[in-house]
Amino acid sequence: MMRDSHLDWPFFEPRHRALAENLDAWARASLADIDHGDTDAACRRLVAQLGAAGWLALTAPGSEGAALDVRSLALARETLARYDGLADFSFAMQGLGAGPISLFGTPSQRAAWLPKTRAGTAIAAFALSEPASGSDVANIALAARRDGDAYVLDGEKTWISNGGIADFYVVFARTGEAPGARGLSAFIVDGDNPGLLVAERLSVLAPHPLARLRFENCRVPVSALIGRPGEGFKIAMATLDVFRTTVGAAALGFARRALAETVGRVARRELFGAPMAELQMVQGHLADMALAIDAAALLVYRAAWRKDSGAARISREAAMAKLYATEAAQRVIDAAVQLHGGDGVRSGHPVETLYREIRALRIYEGASDVQRIIIARAILSEIGAQP
Repeated sequence: MMRDSHLDWPFFEPRHRALAENLDAWARASLADIDHGDTDAACRRLVAQLGAAGWLALTAPGSEGAALDVRSLALARETLARYDGLADFSFAMQGLGAGPISLFGTPSQRAAWLPKTRAGTAIAAFALSEPASGSDVANIALAARRDGDAYVLDGEKTWISNGGIADFYVVFARTGEAPGARGLSAFIVDGDNPGLLVAERLSVLAPHPLARLRFENCRVPVSALIGRPGEGFKIAMATLDVFRTTVGAAALGFARRALAETVGRVARRELFGAPMAELQMVQGHLADMALAIDAAALLVYRAAWRKDSGAARISREAAMAKLYATEAAQRVIDAAVQLHGGDGVRSGHPVETLYREIRALRIYEGASDVQRIIIARAILSEIGAQP
């Protein structure tokens, strides 16, 4: 694997460099032969492995009041994504699913779930998207009505990562305190709740555990409410503020692997009597790939550093990081496929796998065009021209 010179940048402290180096060594030894034949089983094994090795400790604070370290999360996702997309997915979903509890949960909620997600003994899920409400979170329709000492949830969620294998879901529902975004709340729902049904398992380009969920008279105790009624939108956005940056980091890991594979290919492969690497057009592609990777890394780790430095919100920086890194990684990986020729589209080849893995990152946790809207609104707000 190519040397990660960005670890020398001033965004990082010695502990971050040590983390990246140690996780790289672990991933090289542990992720070489992951069997993806049964995706559910592979994810369960990966969560258990990551927990046993202590890496999932990064995804949730170990003590009351401790903050998530976004630079550590981003470095972990970048490193894991270089080796195995499903390992990155398993790590990331533990953090995203537990994120609302980490950031807003009561002491009893944190004590009940975070030790398990950190140890890899409980699988977490973040249930936000609906059939008619993806990036438009304020349009959520799943209803939660108060009934004595419980809330009753009715409706659907879809495209839920870890759907069907999660031990608990953080579910966002409309409690109706006000119209739109101000009328949402967040709840912890056990995976074995009889009112929670897996309506459909969803197959996608790069296999991951995904499902459409149906809630039918799903009763949860009032103690399952995260934060206060009506705070669901704030909870969702604060969680995405942290983890959206790490999506860019995963894209960065995919892009770095694509560049490393390509450099090896053009150095070995001969064309017109000389190594491909001697062709100026090939060198131009390599230069463009390296440029895109460094630019993406700067945006990703700027956003992570800003959050770790105490910024209350980094919506603009996180949107820029996710947008640029995922779009750039798509271009880098496409170039890698092209430079690999027929091997680039051979099923199971590393760059073919990367080509399938990267596409979803431009959609989930806010599609690319939604990130553009977030950035534009932030710019307009700064000059007092917010529409």
